[in-house]
Formats: sequence, structure tokens, C-alpha cells
Amino acid sequence: MNRTQLPLALSALLLAACAGSTTSNAADASEQAQAASPASFPGMAMDGAQGVAVFAGGCFWCVESAFDELKGVISAESGYIGGPEQNPTYYQVAGGKTGHAEAVRVLFDPAKVSYQQLVDVFWHNIDPFQANAQFCDTGPQYRSELFFSGEKQRDIAEKSRNAVEKRFKRKVVTKLTEAGVFWTAEEYHQDFHKKNPVRYLSYRMGCGRDRRLLELWGTKGH
Repeated sequence: MNRTQLPLALSALLLAACAGSTTSNAADASEQAQAASPASFPGMAMDGAQGVAVFAGGCFWCVESAFDELKGVISAESGYIGGPEQNPTYYQVAGGKTGHAEAVRVLFDPAKVSYQQLVDVFWHNIDPFQANAQFCDTGPQYRSELFFSGEKQRDIAEKSRNAVEKRFKRKVVTKLTEAGVFWTAEEYHQDFHKKNPVRYLSYRMGCGRDRRLLELWGTKGH
């Protein structure tokens, strides 16, 4: 889906959405100038009771909302991963200048939700056949990628990708990559679907995310 194919008003809205500016006042502009901050290594167990999973699936607002209310999820945090740049900012990443992907770092309680279940949620909220893009957002910064940590997560990820390929009889382009440093995104991106529900839903609908997910999986994303 190309933004130029959208109605003019909606196109303008989307350009100010996940792939564009969120400036509305001087305070926002000041916040946007702040660099992202590094989080703990994505695959580390924080205290022995928490697991960590990292997923990239296009606009991180939408990926975050897919996990945010899931039982067993402690937190879902938007950020950047997969590029060499230190302290990447949103505008650097969105401009495709750093090699990072927009991603979400999920802290979860393994006693309540398994990593396998989280991976299943991930697949059902992306288009695994769209390379270097997701839905209306194009560019490698919006790629789908599963960042694993350790052999157990790698094994689960590989088997799940094989299952998706078997189901659709198509090669999945979603990458499986060992997790590196995860940079927490600026505060105004966190919980965006809760802070700005009207704008979030307008973006999601205009981007065709749920329409494509329904076509692929028979159900809309979260």
C-alpha cells in the first residue's frame, strides 16, 4: 500500500504517524531531540523469574499493542535494535540511517506465558512474506525480524518459522537474528496506542494492517 494512494486527509495523517513527525508543541520537540537509551541485553533473564523476547514487525506502536495486554506479559517496550549506531534517535531510525529496526522488547513471566506462545502472537501480527517493509511502511527499518537469545529461543524460532512456511507453502522472509543491544525509544512512543487511541487506530486502519492480517491468518491482529 502506497501512501500516495490514500485519500489526501488520511495520507496527511499517516505521514504524521508511525513513520513521521509527532511534534505538536515545544515540549514534544524537546523530547524528540533526546536519544534513545540502552536497555539490558534483550535475552537476559532479569531476576530468574522473568524472560525477555524481542520482536520487530513494522511500526512498533502496533507490535507493542499486540503484546501489551497479553496474560503473562509484564511489560512491552518500544525501541530499536539491529544496527551499529549508538544512541539512535527516532528520526535517524525512521530515516533508515542507522540499520536499526523498530522493535518491541517484551518482559514476560514464563510461568504464565511461554516463549512459544509469544512467538505465535508475533507471527499472527505480521506479514512474514513482505521483505524490508510491513504493510504501508517501507524500508528496512520496518522489516520483520525475530531476535532470539540462546539456543532454546533459537530452536523455537526456527521451528515456528518452518511451520509457517509449511502452512503457506511459501518461503518466509522474516529474519531470525541473535539479539544485540536494544535501545529504548523516546517516551512519547511508549504506550502510544493508549495515549493517542484515535490517532493510533486511524493509522492502523489506513495502513491496512488488520485487512492484511485477516487475509493471511483469518483473524485481525491485536
